[in-house]
Amino acid sequence: MFKKIHVVVAVSALLLTACGQTTATSTESASPSAAAVASFPVTIENNGASVTIAEQPDAIISLSPTATEILFAIDAGSQVIAVDDQSNFPAEAPISELSGFTPNLESIVALSPDLVVVSFDVDGIVAALTAANIPVIVQYAAASLDDTYLQIAELGTVTGKTPQSQELISSMQSEIAAAIATLPANASELTYYHELDNTLYSVTSATFIGSVYALAGLTNIADAATGAESGYPQLSPEFIVSADPAIVFLADTKCCGQTAQTLAQRPGFAKLTAVTTGSVVELDDDVASRWGPRTVDFVKAIVDGVLAVSSK
Repeated sequence: MFKKIHVVVAVSALLLTACGQTTATSTESASPSAAAVASFPVTIENNGASVTIAEQPDAIISLSPTATEILFAIDAGSQVIAVDDQSNFPAEAPISELSGFTPNLESIVALSPDLVVVSFDVDGIVAALTAANIPVIVQYAAASLDDTYLQIAELGTVTGKTPQSQELISSMQSEIAAAIATLPANASELTYYHELDNTLYSVTSATFIGSVYALAGLTNIADAATGAESGYPQLSPEFIVSADPAIVFLADTKCCGQTAQTLAQRPGFAKLTAVTTGSVVELDDDVASRWGPRTVDFVKAIVDGVLAVSSK
């Protein structure tokens, strides 16, 4: 079972990656010409730096749970030799004691990787690995689905899996469009609250998570909260009760054991519209917080929640 410390780390990581986006784009994918290259070496522009991959990598280390999911989804899993301690999907990912939050240069170098993927640059790890002649790709937290598609394409290019990455992108786009097409016209009239953890951290529409809800036309109560400019405000119980969201999405079922029942037991929450109408959606924390292939599952969960409300 996940411990509370994992939630603190996760929220901190979201804030850190969000802050990183204020000075740089979430990712700079390979250029169209680079993406079309089927042989190595390959040089791409990644967040303002040129990164050259001399040969198709077969010793990749992923220090990003999202990148791990993408690598396996584009059939590059056999090229991955180790993933960080938070990369718990897919099951066959070679999880290790490596950390993406506090990366250890010596431990990484000892595995002789020919490519390292990180979700943010911490403690100068990118410069240190570059100095050790190990190519590094930085893929900050996506701000939109377009960012996700760019990151998938980028990983396809650097791993020699361009066709597979394009197939994944097309599949995701089709499935998401099909799911959104089933929404009723009144979906735009519904408000929602997305809960990151049981200390009431949430997300605004300016975040990747918020942008996914926007696909369904839902209105985010956190957009009007104090601290909304951070993208991840901590709401008060009074604010949530006053906003009275039509749907509540709990993305803290694994980390914090939250359910529709525990939500209703909070002071004042039993009268929430979402509670009285049975419109509390229990999400998989990981699916709701990562911006990779399983975003499709996140969209479908949102759509199912909206359809359930609309049918009542």
